[in-house]
Amino acid sequence: MQKPAPLGYGLGLRPIYYDEIMSNRPPVDWFEIISENYMVAGGRPLSMLDAIRADYPIVMHGVAMSLASTDPLDFDYLAELKSLIERVQPAWVSDHVAWTGVHGLSLHDLLPIPYTKESLDHIVERISRVQDYLKRQLVVENASTYVSFVSSDMSEQEFVKEMAERADCLLLLDVNNVFVSCFNHGYDPVAFIDAVPVERVVQFHMAGHTNHETHRVDTHDQPICEEVWALYEHARRRFGDVSAMIERDDNFPPFSELLEELQRMRDIDARIAAEKALSAA
Repeated sequence: MQKPAPLGYGLGLRPIYYDEIMSNRPPVDWFEIISENYMVAGGRPLSMLDAIRADYPIVMHGVAMSLASTDPLDFDYLAELKSLIERVQPAWVSDHVAWTGVHGLSLHDLLPIPYTKESLDHIVERISRVQDYLKRQLVVENASTYVSFVSSDMSEQEFVKEMAERADCLLLLDVNNVFVSCFNHGYDPVAFIDAVPVERVVQFHMAGHTNHETHRVDTHDQPICEEVWALYEHARRRFGDVSAMIERDDNFPPFSELLEELQRMRDIDARIAAEKALSAA
């Protein structure tokens, strides 16, 4: 395992903010791209990415690898991804504990899996093959879920822990997804975070979601809620200095509002560091 150095505080790179970023060079430490949005032959997205990555580190985050699908791995997709990796030279590449299609049909969503030994064996083997092909460790994210399987014989956090250790992959801990999934299924989000292996986590995702009272949906179109901020603070105390970023994918606010959320993240971390320094004095 080769854990990359922390990058600081980042944002998801979205086209609506290209001009703002290019004009003002905002105080963002790094940007995360949706890999599939840049797996194209040319055009404005790639030219803007080239310009922005000249000044900022980039991380690649995929939504279509379909690691848990029973379809064969799509090596045409992986070849395009590898080509983009060579162009961008990202700090790392990530995708999800999920499947996005089957029988050749893409469903354009991150779909849940049963947490069983059979599923675990399947996804470990596929992550290992992807890592061998890309010649780099993959960072794998916990997805938000809305249904569960009666066939599951382990918890999600147990599944993720064993998956990471057996596949020797790294983890992207999506704090909002932990909160959403735990709310929907009646689990304890703090216990979830406490079960994730510290040495495997290289990145946090933070985002907003939609509250439907009986359930939460991971929409990335709202400000981060107070419960997720509290869970972030707990995660930061457990995992220490981990690269953290904010996702926003709809209902886009002024860029300044995202910078304010980033600053809140920095303030939380500075307070934790000050408390640790005081207790050690």
